[in-house]
Amino acid sequence: MALLIVNLDKFIGNAEAWRDAFEEQLPNLEIRIWPDAGVLTDIEYLAFMHPDFDILPPLPNLKAMFTRSAGVDDFVNHPKLPNVPLGKLEPSGGDPMMTEYVIMHVLRFHRDMPDYQARQAKREWHRGPIKRPEERRIGFLGYGMMAKAPALVLRSLEFNVSAWVRTPKEDAEVPIFHGPDQLEPFLRQTDIAVCLLPLTAETEGIFCARTFAMMPKGAMLVNVGRGRHVINEDLIDALDTGQLSYAALDAHWPEPLPPESPLWLHPKVTVMPHVARRPTVARLVTEITANIRRLEAGGTHLQEIDIAAGY
Repeated sequence: MALLIVNLDKFIGNAEAWRDAFEEQLPNLEIRIWPDAGVLTDIEYLAFMHPDFDILPPLPNLKAMFTRSAGVDDFVNHPKLPNVPLGKLEPSGGDPMMTEYVIMHVLRFHRDMPDYQARQAKREWHRGPIKRPEERRIGFLGYGMMAKAPALVLRSLEFNVSAWVRTPKEDAEVPIFHGPDQLEPFLRQTDIAVCLLPLTAETEGIFCARTFAMMPKGAMLVNVGRGRHVINEDLIDALDTGQLSYAALDAHWPEPLPPESPLWLHPKVTVMPHVARRPTVARLVTEITANIRRLEAGGTHLQEIDIAAGY
């Protein structure tokens, strides 16, 4: 039984770190690092980031795949994608780094920190109005693992928290809106929108002039989804007219954000270079190990991706 690692060692750690972590957690698993695939029939598991299925050879005994990528839109429709179950390498309780990142930006906007920073640069002593948490409505677009943890922390701080999802969620901890027909009612009651959606044909460009107009005047956006969720030109127009107050963008299209992009120097935009979270080799190996043990026992992925849905 062997695991082939593709590109993970280029983005996180190195080949030695991956081998050492598996030796500690799952020593009976043979680890191969692409392009040193060895005997292809030995490979039963594949773990990757930004794979190129045009150059990967067929793996006749492949049982399952694991992806570190936040989204799967860049490969999920590839004609050479192996027809085996695909799972995400995510902790079931969400990532604490994502939680702290989302809360950081929500609190920055809630307490009007960008305005205070701008006034400090001009040496202006100005005390603006302060809203109580219960007066601020936080809306999460997407309510999966990564969204649930920060949503519950914000709720514990007495913010009004709700979420919008594709299909109904039973027994959710926050009020749920669902489907295209409930997007507008959801946005109309959202002061700070936090996007943690997957990128699909339905969600691409979801933040545009039409949806910005649905939000309360002065609303704010935190995008930790994908860059193509936001139409940049419409965002700038909404900020310039005052329809939106601020935007924090961790994901961009394209990436890296080109130097000539007006987002860089816009006074109401926080540009972050896709740094919301950085998992360690040890944490990812723990997730892979848990999945392999579960699969070998006849179970399924802990976080299985629906290929048809695209997430």
